[in-house]
Amino acid sequence: MSTEAVNPDTDFDETLASLFGDAETVLVVNPSLAVFRTAMETAFEFDDELPTLQVLATPDVLRTGTEDFILASQVADLINQETLSLRTTTSIARSSLFVSNDQVMTVVPVDGGLSGLTSTDEEFVETVRSAFDDDWDEGEEFSLRTPPLSRVQDTLSEEFDEEVEDDFMTMLESMETVPGEEDELDEVTIALLVAADNELLLYDLSKWGEDVGLASKATFSRTKTRLEDRGLLDTEKVPIEVGRPRLRLLLEPDDLEDVDAIAEQATAA
Repeated sequence: MSTEAVNPDTDFDETLASLFGDAETVLVVNPSLAVFRTAMETAFEFDDELPTLQVLATPDVLRTGTEDFILASQVADLINQETLSLRTTTSIARSSLFVSNDQVMTVVPVDGGLSGLTSTDEEFVETVRSAFDDDWDEGEEFSLRTPPLSRVQDTLSEEFDEEVEDDFMTMLESMETVPGEEDELDEVTIALLVAADNELLLYDLSKWGEDVGLASKATFSRTKTRLEDRGLLDTEKVPIEVGRPRLRLLLEPDDLEDVDAIAEQATAA
């Protein structure tokens, strides 16, 4: 049986994109957190038709990976497109593997990055695929509660306007992960800051957030109070015909020029 090393000068995401482009199905076995993140980001950004992706991972890897709203919402999109399935297992103690129809790639950490060793031996590939198909069948489905990123974008534009959607995505894309270190900014905080910059009503925003599955109205309310205590938000009462006045969200201070400045201010406060 022969193996071939992936060119170490080739980025691992490029290696995965090449693998995805040549396969009908890919079984990802026991990925580390770094491997899972790279695989999901590569799949989300893949321009051509994706193969069917099956990820069999430990519960800790999937839980930790999907604590990041950006990654979780991208994963949710792939699941929603019926391209990706996630299952958990605690019985696999092997290297991270990518198993397609005609090759097996073992992931190898190299100088702080990732590389791989591939084998295209038909008998070996069939043996590995058969063994891990059994593990896949015995795995437990992983439940993801984060809404798909596309649904968040579409509903922001529909419920409010394209400027609100653009501001939300601009701030989201300026962050490497959400929440960041020490949970500095999460998706609810970002939504509230963007809403305040656009002077939306708290009621409308929290209803949207609950309907789309981002967070409960109570979570929006608690986060709004924390941002007020930090001097980042203010509110003003807006009378309505029946019932208690609604609260309009206002950015404080009000002299910030763009959403990037809002993110910096929120992080520094």
